[in-house]
Amino acid sequence: MALLEVENVTKRFGGIVALDGISFTAERGEIVGLIGPNGAGKTTAFNIITRLYTPDEGDVRFEGKSLLDVPPSGVVKRGIARTFQNVELFRGMSVLDNVRVGAHARNREQSPDDVLFYVHLHSLRFRPASELPYGTQKRVELARALISAPRLLLLDEPAGGLSHEEVERLATFIERMRADYELTVLLVEHHMGLVMSVADRVHVLDFGRKIAEGTPAEVRGNRQVIEAYLGADA
Repeated sequence: MALLEVENVTKRFGGIVALDGISFTAERGEIVGLIGPNGAGKTTAFNIITRLYTPDEGDVRFEGKSLLDVPPSGVVKRGIARTFQNVELFRGMSVLDNVRVGAHARNREQSPDDVLFYVHLHSLRFRPASELPYGTQKRVELARALISAPRLLLLDEPAGGLSHEEVERLATFIERMRADYELTVLLVEHHMGLVMSVADRVHVLDFGRKIAEGTPAEVRGNRQVIEAYLGADA
């Protein structure tokens, strides 16, 4: 049984079909990439998994049980945490207090200080989140997710705003984090170098439909994927 199963999920917003019968899985311990051009439906899929949206059709199962009857507040308690494409922090609160918010979600073995050491932010723990650079705020958000002791971690464009060197360090960190926290990771990312270097499997969306899946090497050479990113004449 896969840890996460998204089965024939459709989501409409008025006349726009954001997701059109997509299915994909994430096995325990995998890093799974979810990629596609802007507007492909990637973040919509994340919002359905975390119950911010309810699908019009289909089901989402975690550890074999449907999530559709779980309120958004209950998703973290089930063992799912996420970061956001646009950082969602309590900007007037300190770094430490932002992480403490995540600590209330589940019983955990690590303290907020432990996690801040892990993500190299302990020296900034008393700084207001709003004073930090964008890339550092992303690490605060990651620490808040980790403190909830998730089994599934959803990362929404973690490389946004990072330099090439920072992206390389992020790739190494994601792999280490998977091992240290025994995580399954679902990764939405436009930085293809990052996805292809860390993902075990990749699913590709385009206009709300899944057009390909496979290993990074298989997806990289897929004609439909090349056309979706570069145009039909690519």
